[in-house]
Amino acid sequence: MDPLSPAVIVNAELLPFYVGRRVRTVMQVVRSDVLAVIGKSPDEKQLIVKGSPPAPLTSFVEVIGIVNSDKSIKAELWTNFGDEIDMLSYHKLCQLANGEFKHLFL
Repeated sequence: MDPLSPAVIVNAELLPFYVGRRVRTVMQVVRSDVLAVIGKSPDEKQLIVKGSPPAPLTSFVEVIGIVNSDKSIKAELWTNFGDEIDMLSYHKLCQLANGEFKHLFL
């Protein structure tokens, strides 16, 4: 991962705008296997993250990675976020980071 390349804060709805770019998001894990994790994004949509997740996963994880053309994320970094997080607040953060206050986040 290039530390100089910023990761845009996104939810599933914003992924089509960032194909080929580095993003970061938090997801609620629904199921996982050795090659991918399927979960729920902050905007309540399905999110697929490809890559080898750490074991064990907590209920919520942050992922930094590159958006694929199929709107999945190829994970570069996984961070366990525990078993509780306010996803509505994170969703609002996504909206701020991609809207009127975008300049504050990149």
